[in-house]
Amino acid sequence: MHQRIFLRGRKGPFDVITPEDTFERNWIGDNNGNLVFSHAAYKLLATSTAEITPSRWFRPDPRTAAEINEKYDVFVVPLANAFRRSYAHRLESMTRLIERLKIPVVVLGVGVQTNVDGDREYLRPIDKPVSAFCRAVLDRSHSIGVRGEVTEDYLRTLGFSAVEQIGCPSMFLHGDSFRIDKPKASLGTDDRIALTISPYVSSMAKIVSHHHQRYPNLRYLPQDLKTLGTLLYGDAAEQRGKQSGIPVHTSHPLFVEDKVRMFVDPWTWMSYLSGFDFAFGTRIHGTITALLAGIPGYLFAHDSRTLELARYFGIPYRIMRDVPADVDAADLYAEADYTSFNEGHKARFTRIIDFLARHDLGNVFADGDSAARFDQRVRETTYPPAVRPATATATEDLLTRIQLLRDQNKTMQETIDSLQAQQLRERVRQAVRGPVRRMLRR
Repeated sequence: MHQRIFLRGRKGPFDVITPEDTFERNWIGDNNGNLVFSHAAYKLLATSTAEITPSRWFRPDPRTAAEINEKYDVFVVPLANAFRRSYAHRLESMTRLIERLKIPVVVLGVGVQTNVDGDREYLRPIDKPVSAFCRAVLDRSHSIGVRGEVTEDYLRTLGFSAVEQIGCPSMFLHGDSFRIDKPKASLGTDDRIALTISPYVSSMAKIVSHHHQRYPNLRYLPQDLKTLGTLLYGDAAEQRGKQSGIPVHTSHPLFVEDKVRMFVDPWTWMSYLSGFDFAFGTRIHGTITALLAGIPGYLFAHDSRTLELARYFGIPYRIMRDVPADVDAADLYAEADYTSFNEGHKARFTRIIDFLARHDLGNVFADGDSAARFDQRVRETTYPPAVRPATATATEDLLTRIQLLRDQNKTMQETIDSLQAQQLRERVRQAVRGPVRRMLRR
């Protein structure tokens, strides 16, 4: 079994990083849902003999290949919707690195992103970079683990047969016996509801308004980096004074009423959600995190990447374009059926474990008490609490942020002053050098 594991992941599961630093350096990779699957992958591989090193700020650079080959036995690459047009340049960089690796490369849960109809023509521009990536991986791996049938079908049209549907590592965080039950016969207006929104899905605006008015205990759990910045520091300069039906500005009622919570670690996120009765919305990992917290979740699938995971895991869903503006959480709760989710979980778990075994990777759940020790370490780690709107944040925390911004401003100014002084010295040298040269030529 491979023991020295180099794991693609910006942040390790026990790294404690403040929300301010998370925003400043983008530790969540634009979306805190990334942490859910990367940390779950870490746990899956965390046997008593494994040495796992998260890649953190590692950039795919072919010049680092020799070091990786020397220090590690395997490169494990958990991915989300990496087969998308906006990611092609990063995929090409990763491919150039992989082509120089001599160690095995294992891809976990990669997905393609197109519309819910699986528009093949939309994907034509990425056919070449995706093919190059797959060839590089399969030269060093038995197969590629993909999210679901949409991605498998796409790779097969490109000529690749060594493709296995394994879903996303996140859903296997709790092992093979995980299940979801609906503890309530029905959902009432006083029940606690968690809402997830992709800010670019504008059709969610009326749904947000309806549920804000009907459910006083509604909470919005954003996932994107931009909203984290809004919670910490208020609206960006270009957004001030603007309004939207989607909660992206501090003027939105959910901000004003302190009904927004964002987390920079999966563990505090799940802990918070465990006190809710239901979660729904467009975010696939927002839905998955709710399920991992033990509460019923419901997805509005708006593209192929969300749709194929919902289908693979048996997560209740509707296609976003078919969701009426007056949809109600109580009806979604009544409609939600977890039979497929529960009955198929053990088989899906076995599938990903077999995939790992074929790639000479151990798994934490077959390694004595390693899974329990991982969970205990999580419980013993103190992570930052939820980030709330600035108007509801304690004064001492706001002062800390102000001091941080002041220190950053001072550092930036000193850097600018140093650069300006350096440029001035260079201009003086150039100005003096000319006359001196002319004198020497006489």
